[in-house]
Amino acid sequence: MNHSPSFSLQNRVAFVTGSTTGLGKAMALALGKAGARVALNYQNNTARAEATFAEFEAAGVSAALIQGDVTEETEVERMMSETTESLGPVDILVLNATPAQPQKPIEEYEWAFYQQMLDFFIKSPFLLSRACLPHMKAQRWGRIINIGSEAFTRGVSPFTAYVAAKGGQNGFNRSLATEVAPWGITVNMISPGWIPVERHQNDPEEQKESYLNLIPMARWGLPEDVSGAAVFLASDAAAFITAQNIHINGGVTVH
Repeated sequence: MNHSPSFSLQNRVAFVTGSTTGLGKAMALALGKAGARVALNYQNNTARAEATFAEFEAAGVSAALIQGDVTEETEVERMMSETTESLGPVDILVLNATPAQPQKPIEEYEWAFYQQMLDFFIKSPFLLSRACLPHMKAQRWGRIINIGSEAFTRGVSPFTAYVAAKGGQNGFNRSLATEVAPWGITVNMISPGWIPVERHQNDPEEQKESYLNLIPMARWGLPEDVSGAAVFLASDAAAFITAQNIHINGGVTVH
């Protein structure tokens, strides 16, 4: 397989959280096809994870299955050790894992749910970034890609818990980017719109129709639209791009 030198990820190791389904899977596969060795992370669904791993093997991607909870410090330390042993130290970190995201009026939320959002979108990026940065700094090269959401920019409601946590992750993205820039490490965010994947199968058709009418490009986004951006940001072609938040939604947030 031939790759443009600027976009090749040969000899790089990528760790993608929540990567055995949905957008995480699409990004992990694209990074692998660009030459990276990929750690596929999952927490609970072993059967699905093993099926995804088989797909990666069939595609000729060098990968390892890494099970663990990305919100627990000791689990993060173990997963980083397992990844290093199996594939090598992590050069590219994609922070994608997410829990369920029910939309509720604020009166119906409990703080425990807010805390879960903060654990996934602020605590987990902190723990994983901190674990990967010593290697990235030592080699003066690294890529950290936060997966955000247009929901923050649009102020989607009733959705305060998720939107607030994603806003915090956006702040983390911007501050960390300036902190680690002197080491040649970039930190960027990809904020997809509503891109139907497996977990959207049962979403109401009227909601889908309403959202589709908002998209200036008049089509649904595809997982490949997001994975292409991930490969670009992970590559040497994006070496001078950092602290950015790229919306992938066909122009929904143009206003």
